[in-house]
Amino acid sequence: MAKSSGIEWTESTWNPVTGCTKVSPGCKNCYAERMAKRLQAMGQANYADGFNLTLQPHMVELPLSWKKPQTIFVNSMSDLFHQDVSVDFIKEVFSVMRKAHWHRFQVLTKRSERLAQLNSRLEWAPNIWMGVSVETGKYRSRIDDLRRTDAMLKFLSLEPLLGPLNGLDYEDIDWVIVGGESGPKARKMDPAWVVDLREQCREASVPFFFKQWGGTNKKKAGRELEGRTWDEMPVQEALAGVQRAHRQRVAGLAVAC
Repeated sequence: MAKSSGIEWTESTWNPVTGCTKVSPGCKNCYAERMAKRLQAMGQANYADGFNLTLQPHMVELPLSWKKPQTIFVNSMSDLFHQDVSVDFIKEVFSVMRKAHWHRFQVLTKRSERLAQLNSRLEWAPNIWMGVSVETGKYRSRIDDLRRTDAMLKFLSLEPLLGPLNGLDYEDIDWVIVGGESGPKARKMDPAWVVDLREQCREASVPFFFKQWGGTNKKKAGRELEGRTWDEMPVQEALAGVQRAHRQRVAGLAVAC
């Protein structure tokens, strides 16, 4: 069975890699690091090395056994594009995602430069959604790296949002998630930053998903923005367009051969 997730924008998680290292301010209070240490203390075999980066080859083909179609967050406890994950291993993960075409896979990275470098060596498919995390304006170049890839559905995770992100370029961006940091040392998020991003998404006609206000008690803080929840997802028409484009590309390759 799939491991169900409490993350608001997905349904299940799959971790062919566990553990990571910090690359930017958004990593400072990493929830995955806290969880990995907890799982290690509980004796969970996949976390015997705690939060040290560890490949989990026995987990790679797991989604193929999940017959019910679902949305799956890939490596919620790591980063697939970490420099210590080999290209061959990344390609294995991509192969499984393509084979498990009845699922939707959400891949998220802060290591956008490596993503862009490896793009031409990866085989994309409509069910592989690719996203980058951006926590402050200093890291908006990650969006440009994402835009340069051949991913057919591209999204942004602006979480934990640690500063304003004015005037983002939404060209070729299909979805935006925004959220505050949660946990015992959570840094505060200014509501004005969130409202501005929602308005930017409205103007760009990009679906906007507000995950949480965060804080030390995220359940109490809730996830309403100006009196309502914002759970917009990539619209069905856009997904259908992605699939059509993929079929046309495949047909074109077949004719060329």
